[in-house]
Amino acid sequence: MTKRLYHGAAYYPELWDEEVIEQDIKLMKEAGINVVRMGEFAWSSIEKEEGHIDVSFFVEIINRLYHHGIETIFCTPTATPPIWLSYQHPERMYVDNEGRVMGHGSRQHVCTNNPYFREKASIITDQLATQLGNLDGVIGWQIDNEFKCHVGECMCNTCKTLWHQWLEHRYQTIEQLNNAWGTHIWSQYYHSFEQIPQPGATPFLHNSSLQTMYQLFSYEKIAEFSDEQASIIRKHSTAPITHNGGTFFHVNNERLYESLDFASFDTYADYKNYSAYLFNCDLWRNFKSSRNYWVMETSTSYSASLESYAIPHPNDYLKAEAVASYALGGEGFCYWLWRQQRTGCEQPHGSVISAWGKPTIGFENVKKVEKARKEIEDSIITTTPMQAEIAITYSDNARAFMKTEPHQNLNYRNLIIDFYKNILQLGYHRDLIPEGATLKGYKVLFTPFIPYLSDEYLAKAEAFAKNGGIWIVGPLTGGRTEHHTIHTNAALGKLDELAGVETLYSYPFDGTGSVGEFKGVKAPLSLWSSLFHPIDAKVMGTLTEGISIGMAFITERNIGNGKIVMLGSFPTGDEGELLLKTIINHYANEQGVTVKAQVTEGTIIVPRQGNGYLLWVIVNMDGKGGKVQLPYNGTNVLTEKTVEKGEHFINGYDYQIVKFGQD
Repeated sequence: MTKRLYHGAAYYPELWDEEVIEQDIKLMKEAGINVVRMGEFAWSSIEKEEGHIDVSFFVEIINRLYHHGIETIFCTPTATPPIWLSYQHPERMYVDNEGRVMGHGSRQHVCTNNPYFREKASIITDQLATQLGNLDGVIGWQIDNEFKCHVGECMCNTCKTLWHQWLEHRYQTIEQLNNAWGTHIWSQYYHSFEQIPQPGATPFLHNSSLQTMYQLFSYEKIAEFSDEQASIIRKHSTAPITHNGGTFFHVNNERLYESLDFASFDTYADYKNYSAYLFNCDLWRNFKSSRNYWVMETSTSYSASLESYAIPHPNDYLKAEAVASYALGGEGFCYWLWRQQRTGCEQPHGSVISAWGKPTIGFENVKKVEKARKEIEDSIITTTPMQAEIAITYSDNARAFMKTEPHQNLNYRNLIIDFYKNILQLGYHRDLIPEGATLKGYKVLFTPFIPYLSDEYLAKAEAFAKNGGIWIVGPLTGGRTEHHTIHTNAALGKLDELAGVETLYSYPFDGTGSVGEFKGVKAPLSLWSSLFHPIDAKVMGTLTEGISIGMAFITERNIGNGKIVMLGSFPTGDEGELLLKTIINHYANEQGVTVKAQVTEGTIIVPRQGNGYLLWVIVNMDGKGGKVQLPYNGTNVLTEKTVEKGEHFINGYDYQIVKFGQD
C-alpha cells in the first residue's frame, strides 16, 4: 500500500540557466508537482570529456528541489551516449537489419551490447549512485529511457558474436539446432554456430526459427544490461529502481522487470483510444504486483515532434486519466515534459510550461489533476485494488512470434487490446497478467493470440481448470513450437489432447464468408482460425456459413472441477463484438464472477478493498457521461452524502467515489 500519491514531470535543468530554474520551482509548486524525473539524457553534461565526471550540479538541484517539497527519481543517462563515445567508432554503433550503421545523434544510436559502451555505462552509473544514492530527495531510480523504442534488433559484429554464444547455450550442439529449426529446408543446414547469420537483408523471408530466436536473444540482452545497471545502483542506494517501458518497444517486459523493484510505463494514447490507456494500467499493475506502478510519461495535452503531432486532449480528460490510474494501482502520474524544449527534435511537444515560461494549453488541466489527487489521496492510500476474477494472459514473446509471422499485417498489441476492450466494456474488473504470473484467485482465464504455449504454462493452466477455473484458449493460440515451427503430433500439440479435440483445419477465414454461431448469436469470423472435431469435448459454436459449414470453432471439455474452452476464431465487426461479449458473459456467469458493475460504455468502475469496506471509484473516460447501477446504499466520499442503490449518472470526464460497508 502506497503512503502518498505522486504528481510529477520530466525535468531537464541542465538545459536552462539559474533564473529559469528558480522560475520553474515556483511554477511547479503552483501546479502541484511533488516529484520530478531527471538525468536521463544528461550524459554529456555530467561527463563532457571522457573520464571527467562531475555530478555536483545535480546534487545541488536535487537538494534545492527537496527543500521545496519536490522529490526526485534520477535516471541513468545511457540512452544518449556523448559524442566522445561514438565519434569515429562505427564498431560501437547500432546496425539495423538492412546493415545501415547509425550515426551520432538522436538517442539509442549505440549498441547496448558493445563492451566499451557497457564499461562506460557502468562507470557513470556507479558514480551517480555513489554521489546521489543517499540524498534525501532521491526516492527512486530509472534505468535508461524507453529501451528499444526507436530501434529493434541490432546487427553489429558484437551482437553477432553474442548471438552465436546464445544459440550454443540454448541448443548445446549444432545438430540439435539443425533438427529444431529444420534447416534442410532451402539448404539452410549449418555446420557450426559461427555460420548462422543474423536476420539481415535476404532475397525473401528468413527461416521463422532464426527470425524469432534473434528477437528473443535481443530481449534477453537488453534485460541483462538493465540487470547490470540495477546491480550497480544497489551497491550504493536502497531507493527502488524501475524502467519506463511500453508495449511498442522491442523488449520482453516480464523478463525486464524481474530484477527491478517497481514497474512504470510511458503512454501517449489518443483520448479516443482510452481503452489502450487502461490496458496499460491493468498490465503494468501486474508486472510487479508487490508494488504500485507509475505512469512515468504522458502528455498534458498532445505529443509532437518535428514530423508529427497528436490531437490535443479535450479539457478534463487528463484528470480522468489520472484518477483512473491512481484507482487502478498507480502511485505516480507524470508528464513529459515540464518545460517545453527550445531546441532538438521534440520542440513542438506538449508540456506544462512553455519554453518562454508561460502556462501551456495543458497547464489548467494539470492543476485539475492536482486538485483531484488531493481529493482522492486518502481514499486511495487506505485501500487496494480488489482481486480480479477474470485474467487475460499477455506475452511479449507472442509479439515476437507474430512479428515473424504477421500474415496480413497482424499486430499482437492491437489484437489483444481489441479483445481486452470487450471485457472492459462489459464492466468486469480484470487483470492483464504476464505468462509467469500466478493464477490464484481467478475464475476465468483467457489466453488469446499466443502462438507458443510453454509446457510450464500448459501445466499451470490445466491445474487452474482442474481446480475449478474455466480456461478459454484462443484464437491463434498454441499452433507453434518453442522454435517457431509447426507441431507434427497434432495441430496444436499438447493443447489438442488437453482440450479433448482434434484440430482438423487451420486456415485464414478472412474473405471466406465464414459466420459462426454461439448461443443463438451469429457473427462473421476472421483471422487465421482453427476448426475442431470433438474427441472428449462438447461442441458449443459452429460455422453456419463459409467453406466449412457445420464444423466446430468453439468446444468445451470438462476437466476436474472446471473446463477448457477452445475459441478457434475471432469474431469481427459490430456483430462480432456482440458474439464475443456473449461468450465472455456466458462463462463469467457460469463461474459466478461478481467483481463487475453495470455501467454504460465509456465509464469504468474500479473496486478497491478497505478494512471492512468496499470503495467504487467511478470514472467517465469518453466525455459523454454515463450511468452506473449501484448495488447497495452507500456514501459519496467526496460529498459525504448518502447515495441509494440504483441508477446514478456521472458527468463527462468526472469521477466519484462511493463507499459501501462500515462508516
